[in-house]
Amino acid sequence: MKTVTVTKIGSLREKDPEKRGKVEITDFPDVPCGDEDVKIKVAYCSICGSDPHLVENIFGWDPPYGIGHELSGVVVEVGKKATRKGLKVGDRVAGNFLHFCGTCYYCQNGQQQFCENCNETNRPGMSEYVTWHESQVYKLPDSVSLKQGCLLEPVSIAVRLMDKINPKLGARVAISGGGPIGLLALQAMKMMGATSLTLIEPIAPRRELAVKFGADYVIDPIEQDVAKTGMELTNGLGYDVVIDCSGSVHAVKPLLEITSMGGTLVYAAMYPNDYEMPLNLYKYCYFKEMNITGLYVAPYAYPRASQVMSRFQLDDFIETVFELDDCAAAMDAQVSGKHPKILIRCNKFDGE
Repeated sequence: MKTVTVTKIGSLREKDPEKRGKVEITDFPDVPCGDEDVKIKVAYCSICGSDPHLVENIFGWDPPYGIGHELSGVVVEVGKKATRKGLKVGDRVAGNFLHFCGTCYYCQNGQQQFCENCNETNRPGMSEYVTWHESQVYKLPDSVSLKQGCLLEPVSIAVRLMDKINPKLGARVAISGGGPIGLLALQAMKMMGATSLTLIEPIAPRRELAVKFGADYVIDPIEQDVAKTGMELTNGLGYDVVIDCSGSVHAVKPLLEITSMGGTLVYAAMYPNDYEMPLNLYKYCYFKEMNITGLYVAPYAYPRASQVMSRFQLDDFIETVFELDDCAAAMDAQVSGKHPKILIRCNKFDGE
């Protein structure tokens, strides 16, 4: 089975070929469909901003290992006990790349994201086929194409963000980072009635997309002072909700300054695992009473994400498509930052 595989660890931005990471197509064993499993012929797998970090080996895995988790496809086999969701051969589906055990303390305490037995390593999505437990698989609405469907996982992150923040109607909101998660979060916040909705992003086309998706303001952090401009845009009050979706260590600290008294600041991206940010506890947690939190994955959000997908503007995210065999070029395009989102076509289907 063709699978996009990390065969050499290193940064994809590295110019020295001896130090640069490498992805290529290798032949992975096909995973058999167990009694409670569903086998999916993958249509599209979109590249996540975390995938280049996996090439850098942020989790300490031993190569070779497959990557990819934002996928859509068509069911080709259903295990004899995988009957609870009514899934059948031919269904168009997407899903949650994480398989939670359901039995550990965290799963039974409503905190599946901390599952002690979570399985995500042996079933990479940038493949011709993937075999997932029935619990991970969701049928796509008829109004959602297979191209759009591979964005179910990122949409679920936007939904989980709303759960975590629980925004009030009229709240002032700023989002740092105009990648897919940032732009989806912006759309979700617009649906929730955000005001002074601001995107902080250095890439001009992404700022333009933010305006298209309903941003009231945009800030270029290269040309503008983020703290000064953010406070001016909110009449000195700051933002009730600030979300970092950039993952950039250069972007995170000014967000403390533009968060309002009693406001919420969410660091909702993947950061270098050795980065430590200094934090003045007196100023931000005592005096300003800020709520500072993070975000990992999106348990429980997938059913609602599926229901709301058709309300998001997704077409701008599915314009750039590479074939499976062109995975190295696709990853180069990803790190270039020139595209809002990149899809890899793993199999061709009629009408797609």
